Amino acid sequence: MNTVAPPKKASFKEQMHLAREEAIIQTVNRLLAEKGFESMTVDEVAASVGIAKASLYKHFPSKEDLAAAAMVRIMQRTQDMLVALPPADPPMTKLRAVVRWTMEVQLQGEMPSLPHQNSTLRAALMNNRAYLDRLMEVSDTLGGWIQAAQADGTMSSKLPPVVVLYTLFARACDPVVEFLKAGGLYSDAQIVDFVLESCFEGLAAR
Repeated sequence: MNTVAPPKKASFKEQMHLAREEAIIQTVNRLLAEKGFESMTVDEVAASVGIAKASLYKHFPSKEDLAAAAMVRIMQRTQDMLVALPPADPPMTKLRAVVRWTMEVQLQGEMPSLPHQNSTLRAALMNNRAYLDRLMEVSDTLGGWIQAAQADGTMSSKLPPVVVLYTLFARACDPVVEFLKAGGLYSDAQIVDFVLESCFEGLAAR
């Protein structure tokens, strides 16, 4: 009778390697959210983690690789969030939940800023299969919900689905959220509600 061998337990050295890598990615994620790719330096990543720059390069050979790992991680978190939504919820409810979540993550300082069009990070991401695969899956899922919402009449069909998709993606790095947060007049929950209403209900008087 064939038996399946139990998975091999990671050695202490391997566990330490993974823990350090996780700390690096979390630090890069925070710095990307705070100051963006162009202003982030490898030196401050290493200093924040508490390791030598040479040790950092053993995990990630370049600044672009560091940032790409953080972008892959946020795309994986997004995938996990989409899967966790109740399947029976209407498509518009799911879309609102996704936008709410992205703004909440942004307000928590955990949403990396998107790279500029001419950024070396953007070029690296376009060659990163793990990132592209996750981006395409998220885009396909959201695109399906957008089309379903337009079909059931809960979303205007005047706009092409791709325009709606990019508009929703933009909420993940919406400067309005940051401006309102810096103003100190509203709570995080109020900020999210305000931007959600302007995004989904528009600005026309009702």
